[in-house]
Amino acid sequence: MTARSASEVTPSGKPRARALGIPFSGTPGPLNAITDVPGLAVGYETLIQGDGVLRVGQGPVRTGVTAILPRGREGVGDPCAAGMTSFNGNGEMTGIAWIEETGSLDLPVLITNTHAVGACHMGAIEWVVRNRPKLAEAWLLPVVGETWDGYLNDINGAHVKPEHAIQAIDAAKSGAIEEGSVGGGTGMNCYAFKGGCGSASRVVNYGNERYTVGAFLQANFGSRHELTIAGVPVGRALADDNPMEARRQAAPAGAGSVIAILATDAPLLPGQCKALARRVGMGLARTGTSGSHFSGDLFLAFSTGNRGALKSRFPEGGAGPGEYDNLRFIPWGRMDPFYAAVAHAVEEAVVNALVANATMIGRDGHRTPALPHDRLMALLRERRVIA
Repeated sequence: MTARSASEVTPSGKPRARALGIPFSGTPGPLNAITDVPGLAVGYETLIQGDGVLRVGQGPVRTGVTAILPRGREGVGDPCAAGMTSFNGNGEMTGIAWIEETGSLDLPVLITNTHAVGACHMGAIEWVVRNRPKLAEAWLLPVVGETWDGYLNDINGAHVKPEHAIQAIDAAKSGAIEEGSVGGGTGMNCYAFKGGCGSASRVVNYGNERYTVGAFLQANFGSRHELTIAGVPVGRALADDNPMEARRQAAPAGAGSVIAILATDAPLLPGQCKALARRVGMGLARTGTSGSHFSGDLFLAFSTGNRGALKSRFPEGGAGPGEYDNLRFIPWGRMDPFYAAVAHAVEEAVVNALVANATMIGRDGHRTPALPHDRLMALLRERRVIA
């Protein structure tokens, strides 16, 4: 039997979208994940405990923490050019005021549930204090994003602790990564199917250079009827098994949110990173969503190019009096292929989050079904999208 590639299966053997033959635009990197960007690391801490009736503080627990380290653990404190945008503001991402001010990011990015932002913020600070004490002598403004997992999880039970954020950072690694119900995505739903973590990448040729654009999503958005895969509106045909629709009081239709993190090794200006982040919406729209008022859709992009630049912290370093910093960057007029890479990678990341998943039952018996692979493939065959 021929082993399947990382583009088709996760490290634990879960199928990804390409294992079902679903076609996508663009050329993926070898892993088809955000970790195709050299040096970048992703870590998870997954919390699953208990079943049955909700007892706040006791469970059931279906949540976790995801950590994304742009330059790995050794590169914490080495800034990246960065920019963010809000497509819909019913959400939270800490640290963005400083990113907007300086155009740089130098700490881990954490993603969790809505009510665990504070614990993860503290955990990121504790990690830096322990591991980068000189960096901790100055201000620390960690980036923590969130989406709401209260349909399946005891979200008010304070189950995520600072140590879970620390464990996610310590677990971060390069290479192929898991998708679906792991880390911060554990209790999330997407298009009223089981959602969570999804990733994909695209290669962009620029002159004699090859750069990577990687996307990572915590996907927790969309109404069932909207779902579109490979251009086929499959959501309405798969509407019959939708427990969330019957529990509107627990999860309003379309509610949820999506956090998107983009990474590239192409040298970019902070404003160009912000422009990349704005294109996330184009990829989401290809999967059917039009954006919901109750969805917090926050997008962050960063570039690992220009290593050693943008250092403004004291006492960690930076340009002294009379010195200058230098940034090499792709000309603005040559950015279109990078914008297309974002749209294509984000679209596939959403579908990967859906495909690499299983049905989950959480608090009070709330159930979220997995996307049914066989029925999806039948619909795509009917439209001659797959053979």
